[in-house]
Amino acid sequence: MALTTLDPRTALVAIDLQNGIVGMPTEPCPAKEVVSRTAELADAFRSRGLPVVLVRVSFAPDWADAVPGRTERQARGLAFPEGWDLVVDELSGHPGDIRVTKHNWSAFHGTDLDVQLRRRGITQIVLTGIATSIGVESTARDAYAHGYHVTLATDAMADSDPEAHEGSVRRIFPRLGESGTTAEVLALLERTHA
Repeated sequence: MALTTLDPRTALVAIDLQNGIVGMPTEPCPAKEVVSRTAELADAFRSRGLPVVLVRVSFAPDWADAVPGRTERQARGLAFPEGWDLVVDELSGHPGDIRVTKHNWSAFHGTDLDVQLRRRGITQIVLTGIATSIGVESTARDAYAHGYHVTLATDAMADSDPEAHEGSVRRIFPRLGESGTTAEVLALLERTHA
């Protein structure tokens, strides 16, 4: 689906672009490209007075705030290096940005993201980040369920599993919103928020 419009009150939401995640191998593009494209979008949003939301995932050292359910692939109990959960330098350092810390896959679950967006009159979000099939898709699903228009900058997201990335982009995202490239989002932003 082609991108049609950006609402007057649209926010950029960047998922898990933090030190410990961008250091992992990703497909279909390296994490550094995801960060670069997201930074380009963030600069464009900030220059127009539109909100930028930087979401990170973090857990207490004892994992007390992690999701308790049993799964076949557990992350619970892993030890992370100091600073793994800090947003990458390319995106940090802007005091006007909204910062959200999550303990689940979705940036909406158990956070104040919805309140932060609604207080600012936001009706649409543009999503980027890592991993496409986990944090990005979960946040897109919840944004759709909360009634936001969802735009997915698919070349500003990546996954450790290329098949999972492709499944989200091809099968799930068309049911949740509109997808396009960073360049297409920037062009639409230029037309609708000059």
